[in-house]
Amino acid sequence: MRRPSSRRSWGAALLLLLCRCTVGPDYHPPRTKIPIGWTEHAATPAEIARTEARMADWWAAFRDPVLDRLVARAIAGNLDLQIAGERLLAARDVREELAGTLAPQIDATGEAGIQRFSTTLEFPPLPGVSSSNRLWSPGFTASWELDVFGRIRREIQAQDALVGADIEARRGMLLAVLGELVGDYVGLRSAQRQLAIAGRNIGAARQNLGLTQRLFAEGIGTSLQVAQAQAELETELATTDPLRTEIAQLSHAIAVLLGQMPGSLEAMLQYPAPLPRVPALPVILPSMVIANRPDIRQAERRYAEATARIGIAVAELYPDFSLPLSIGLQSSMLHELFSADSLAFQLVLSAAQPLYHGGRLDARVRQARAEAEAARLSYRQTVLTGFREVEDRLVAYGNDKRRDAVLHRAAADNALALSRARRLYAAGLTGFLDVLNAERATYASENEAAIGDLARLRDAVSLYVALGAGWQGAALSATRLPVSLAAQHAMAAP
Repeated sequence: MRRPSSRRSWGAALLLLLCRCTVGPDYHPPRTKIPIGWTEHAATPAEIARTEARMADWWAAFRDPVLDRLVARAIAGNLDLQIAGERLLAARDVREELAGTLAPQIDATGEAGIQRFSTTLEFPPLPGVSSSNRLWSPGFTASWELDVFGRIRREIQAQDALVGADIEARRGMLLAVLGELVGDYVGLRSAQRQLAIAGRNIGAARQNLGLTQRLFAEGIGTSLQVAQAQAELETELATTDPLRTEIAQLSHAIAVLLGQMPGSLEAMLQYPAPLPRVPALPVILPSMVIANRPDIRQAERRYAEATARIGIAVAELYPDFSLPLSIGLQSSMLHELFSADSLAFQLVLSAAQPLYHGGRLDARVRQARAEAEAARLSYRQTVLTGFREVEDRLVAYGNDKRRDAVLHRAAADNALALSRARRLYAAGLTGFLDVLNAERATYASENEAAIGDLARLRDAVSLYVALGAGWQGAALSATRLPVSLAAQHAMAAP
């Protein structure tokens, strides 16, 4: 019986090794049972369509051109977004580095020099053999790790999932920046409005003081009324400085969100300016929250990464195969270097099988499985948290809307009462205490109405952020990532 040739044996071995398999569990996206609709608001098809149309640029629903410009500048210039973009680039480079290990690794080598042997040994060199010689040895080495059981492929899968998680982390950062920017902006405009209300109140307090001083001079009023009017004026004057501080701090915060020095936006944010309009209630289906919220998408990618790492741990239990190769030319004479007799090479098949590691490898597999289960549970918790936030925002939006309407009616009623109290006091038909009480009630209700408007605006901001709106139309700007917006979305899709 003839033995198979060496060439056939090598071919059979390579064929066996190239029939690779991937050990460990394959990833399947988690399935979450979600409600059909929200408990606080039954979405109509028209509302869903309106919200979907606003998802990419929800801040435009506030109808404020200054806000639109600020958002555009924040997306382009925010430093946190740029930092997240650079981290994304680093994660993609790690992925490319891992993918490169699937290919043969080739290095050029070369040696040139002289060697001399000692002549004082007990056994000297053979007669006729020189104690020194020259060496010329150009060549290259190569190694190829045969990913028979898929360890490297699982590492690439894990890194792909990490890249997706970093994309979602950057989108989550974008949502946080937009939410903070719009929240600060409406807070700034509200504080400016409250400062204007305080200015009107100060003017009214000055008029009251003048009136009481005139009546006191005519012998109709009393010094008590003058003192009360003076105290009321000083109280109103004291309300302006905290508002100016709040306005300045919010202006500084907005500038930093845009990647600029504090104080650089004073001209752009000056008053008077209209308060942004409260948009209509944004409504969306629960299933779309899972599709849009970056934190939920990031948790899903983390689960995919943890699943791939189970395969990495399992692959370490199996043999590791590699093909090291070295080939080169070696000669002591330069003119003989490129002759056939100077050729030297080595090609072997290397294999290593773990036998005993004190249970370390089995423990690593159990650890990977436990971490994958933790990632799955974290995904479920993130989904529940997302739904709770949306439900909470819907409750706040509806309740604050009703409360704001009541506050505006109260402000109108108090303004009417103040007007009547002033006319009666001027006619001598009531005391000044009634005027003071009416003024306090009016000023307080006007401020409460302004705060109520701010609460509604912030409810809308929080609801859009909770729905995961804002990243759909924003490319990964301020990075060197040469990928289109559509490709970025596809790359991060579960």
